[in-house]
Amino acid sequence: MDALELLKLEGNPAIEAFTPGDTVKVNIRIREGDRERVQPFQGVVIRCRHGNTPGADFTVRRMSGAIGIERIFQLHSPLVESVEIVRHGSVRRAKLYYLRALRGRAARIKERSQYGTTATAAAPIPEEPVQPPEPAEQPAE
Repeated sequence: MDALELLKLEGNPAIEAFTPGDTVKVNIRIREGDRERVQPFQGVVIRCRHGNTPGADFTVRRMSGAIGIERIFQLHSPLVESVEIVRHGSVRRAKLYYLRALRGRAARIKERSQYGTTATAAAPIPEEPVQPPEPAEQPAE
């Protein structure tokens, strides 16, 4: 019997679909004594592992002062209240470990546009094909 058959996981509707390179805000339930509060952790997703399986997790990295802080979250944990996407990043890798060695402006990630490219919007595509102008008649000599 497979573990996926035993555990029927229902996705948390407050967790939006995200990919590595996205800047996300993860709201986590923190228990202090008999009180419970929600604490946000905002940073860049540098890794997603195991897809949508019971052991799926993702790593978020943020800078606090000059120190990088990485935190691993279980995707199906009841302690993760919600994941909000702040910014979509455009990257070419699935694991962004190279960000650990970069500082400041070098560690910035380009923002992914609505259509998946980072370049500025090109000229709009005309809906009708454009006909070339007809050549002007030349007078007979």
